[in-house]
Amino acid sequence: MQSEIRNSQFAISIIIPAYNVEASIGNVLEGLRAWRDRAEIIVIDDGSPDRTAEIAERAGVRVIRHRVNKGYGAALKTGIRAASGDIVVMMDSDGEHNAAHIQRLIDAMADNEMVVGARGKGSHAPLLRRPGKWILSKVANYLAETNIPDLNSGFRAFRKEVAKLFLRILPNGFSFTTTLTLALFKEGYNIAYVPITTTPRVGTSTVNPIRDGINTLLLIIRIIALFDPIKVFLPTSIALFLLGVVYWIGSGIFRYTSGITPAFHIPTGAMLVMLSSVIVFMFGILADQVSAIRREKYE
Repeated sequence: MQSEIRNSQFAISIIIPAYNVEASIGNVLEGLRAWRDRAEIIVIDDGSPDRTAEIAERAGVRVIRHRVNKGYGAALKTGIRAASGDIVVMMDSDGEHNAAHIQRLIDAMADNEMVVGARGKGSHAPLLRRPGKWILSKVANYLAETNIPDLNSGFRAFRKEVAKLFLRILPNGFSFTTTLTLALFKEGYNIAYVPITTTPRVGTSTVNPIRDGINTLLLIIRIIALFDPIKVFLPTSIALFLLGVVYWIGSGIFRYTSGITPAFHIPTGAMLVMLSSVIVFMFGILADQVSAIRREKYE
């Protein structure tokens, strides 16, 4: 099966979102020279004020320009819509990814809808991002009920028709890859991971660790609420109910030791908290039904 894929059983499109990477885009495209006669290469210039688009055009690849900066995810959406291949490979334009690893992704596509390059030991990772990524990974693993080796790797291959099913819910910003990963996991698609090693990027990253970390965490919760709302609402409902019970018991013990009667009168605060737990649970049931209706549109 792997040899059949190498012989272009599936047409391949390589899409590269780019913004202000004139220092690296030339080398990235030079590294893809071996793929020129095997795949379509598309650079999406996301409104760069520098010479990114010009350098890419001189390299002889297809260039699509955004008149204004729309975001990492928006550039990827443009590339996916424009791609003619059945399999889309996405990689960064800052020199972190090695084009020699593309074949690893393609070889693993036979039985999967998406193959992700998982960054292993020796890969470059800024220290400021590591705590946030660790937290996000733990949250995602819990909500998706599986171990995700690399949640937001920007080096991956996927079937275009599958990705297009989710374009309307994928964000225009940095969290595109995170959302795509969770969406495919929650819908039961086959995802494989292959080890890769990344190198330090050329230039300065546009990612804000705090802003994008918080946005990604909120996005994970929203996506799970779309595909599996009970996973969010049920634990919240249980926690509120237990808090109300603890409040009730604690109040009863205090009243008993103080000689106040009746000792186990339900305090108003405890009653409100337990009532809130019921309301949250009912919202979860309603959200689950709505999400089931929305998922029918993907089938």
